[in-house]
Amino acid sequence: MLELYILSLLMIIGAIIAVEIKDLLSSVIAVGAVGLVLSVTFLILKAPDLAITQLVVELLCLIILIQATIKRGIPRVISRQSFLTIFVTLTFIGLFLAFAYSSLRDLPQFGHPIMRVANHYLEEGLNKTGATNLVASVILDFRAYDTLGEATVLFTAVIGVLAVLRKIGRKKTP
Repeated sequence: MLELYILSLLMIIGAIIAVEIKDLLSSVIAVGAVGLVLSVTFLILKAPDLAITQLVVELLCLIILIQATIKRGIPRVISRQSFLTIFVTLTFIGLFLAFAYSSLRDLPQFGHPIMRVANHYLEEGLNKTGATNLVASVILDFRAYDTLGEATVLFTAVIGVLAVLRKIGRKKTP
């Protein structure tokens, strides 16, 4: 439970940095860090499907925002890096890797489900769905609405990437 509090605190700090920092590119990177910490939080909460969806959407949005920021030609704040900046960055990376390691270490071994629902799927999947592929039967029969929602989110993210990166229909700035 302590991990969740620390990750929540990191997300709050990242959001405050994203709002308060003067450099737009650094702000975009701070928003991306918040999304990555949220993905690790989903892993700790034993929701790997949400973590994967969050990670994919976060990376696509981060690419779009960085592309849009760089193309706008907004002047960036250029200053020399201080010891404090390097220390905070390395501390954040170290904490992120430590929490990712602890969440991945707690996952069950392959083939040993920890939830009763998984045992029900394994025992009754063939009888209820008639599908010999249990993964497909779970995705398409038992969790169809969840799969539809994830596919919608991914489709929307791809359409957003295509809309931002398109060349036809853009106004040329003088």
